[in-house]
Amino acid sequence: MIAEGRITVNDTTVAKPGVVVDPDKDVVKVDGTAVAPVTEKVYVVLNKPRYVMTTLHDPFKRTTVVKYLEPLGHRVYPVGRLDYDTQGVLILTNDGDLAYRLSHPRFEIRKIYEAKVIGRFSVEACDAIKKGVKLEDGHIGHARVDILQYGDHWSRIRVTMIEGRKREVKQLCKNVGYPVLRLTRVEFAGITAKGMGLGKWRQLTKHEVERLTAMVGL
Repeated sequence: MIAEGRITVNDTTVAKPGVVVDPDKDVVKVDGTAVAPVTEKVYVVLNKPRYVMTTLHDPFKRTTVVKYLEPLGHRVYPVGRLDYDTQGVLILTNDGDLAYRLSHPRFEIRKIYEAKVIGRFSVEACDAIKKGVKLEDGHIGHARVDILQYGDHWSRIRVTMIEGRKREVKQLCKNVGYPVLRLTRVEFAGITAKGMGLGKWRQLTKHEVERLTAMVGL
């Protein structure tokens, strides 16, 4: 943003990174809008419904997570993302350091999904995903898969992973022959949406926040 000339300090465009500012005296603006340090850190878990964008704004006017968090009174940002048609646990915060670390692959944050897939999921497919399946970007995806239930023409499985590449669960299942019908994230970094209806949210407890920060070394 500095290279694009979008940052000013006291109405002077910043030419290079590393400018020191006094947050009590200097006025920093991004695209002409003044910004300020976060004075109160907020941590929220939302049980995101399907067909909701994991963004704060959508140019196509689709529903975003902002709709559900208006009563919060704080601007918070999603940690990672959930696909438009995926529901479940989504953490949002204005703590940039924690959000960055929870999203970074280096910290190997555990994510658990439950998926309803087409067909009778086999033990061989579980083993194949555990060993590694090539994704569309050339990366080899790995996950642990547990079979939970069989229906007439479908299966329900639990997928546990420490990665989080784009549409990874859907790609893994499709590439071993079982396309996903419905996907729910049931846990992220030990945080669940237990007892929460779709579209409902709550603030994380002090203990939960302390556990998350310890998990990523903050």
